[in-house]
Amino acid sequence: MDTKYFEKIRIFDGGMGQELLSKGLISKGTLWSASALIEREFHNLVIDAHMSYINAGADIIVTNNFSARKIRFIQNKVLDKFQYANEQAGILANKAREISKQNILIAGSLPSQSDTYVEDERSSSEIQSDFEEQAKIISPYVDFFYLDVVSSGREIEIASNIVEKLGKKVVVGIHLKKNCKLPSGESVQNIIEKFKCNNWIGLVFACVSPEIVDRTSDFFSDLKLPFGFKVNLWGIEEPTPVQTFNSAKHNEIGTNPNIALGSRNLSAIEFYKFTKRMVEKGAKILGGCCETKPEHIKEISTLK
Repeated sequence: MDTKYFEKIRIFDGGMGQELLSKGLISKGTLWSASALIEREFHNLVIDAHMSYINAGADIIVTNNFSARKIRFIQNKVLDKFQYANEQAGILANKAREISKQNILIAGSLPSQSDTYVEDERSSSEIQSDFEEQAKIISPYVDFFYLDVVSSGREIEIASNIVEKLGKKVVVGIHLKKNCKLPSGESVQNIIEKFKCNNWIGLVFACVSPEIVDRTSDFFSDLKLPFGFKVNLWGIEEPTPVQTFNSAKHNEIGTNPNIALGSRNLSAIEFYKFTKRMVEKGAKILGGCCETKPEHIKEISTLK
């Protein structure tokens, strides 16, 4: 992959999970978007969701395996489907690219391996084992990796080293709280100083509110690395861990997270205005996360 790829404005996709639910996905337990990988009847929905973002102008689509982490498959008693689900995430993303006949890139989602929005406090060996297993499965299908909403320097270091051994580049997607620090209490500057590797090609503020990105934007120019964001449009500024509101048992229909977190219903035009302000401050990696839709991506794609 061209290490200078993000020296120009590039557009990531938006929220896959919410888009799949809007297209008819029925999610069970805490699997959320991973249900679409396990059940073949929903595979076309994954392709359609990827296509929606490609047609909206995305340069990069992210594999749909954010929820296909081992701990959730154990919780939902489907561990035997773990490898299949992650393989399908790569296969379906490639099918969408093939259908589109467009020169887009596929980023391999490598999410926090425990809960979302909180630091993984397990042993380093456990974290490494889980990251490594998922990364090895999806690596053959992707152009680079995207650390998808990670919450501590230790997780970033472990995942970056694994990706480097696989011979791939990585965009680091860190989650920030209202205080503009990671859930671990580390600052963005701390993370860059301690853990930046040669295979880093970009830094993204991942699944954070527009307010937090805006608050953090004053030191964008100091990062000395292509940077940007995939913002969520939840109704609250600081989301709680997914586990606290998506506690359906493995055989029950899962609850859409927006029931607990709400949605701010930010229009595509308003999203464009926010993104344009960040571009003026130097952001080059643009995109959305939960509750952002193809219409939001279409609007900001005009900034390229």
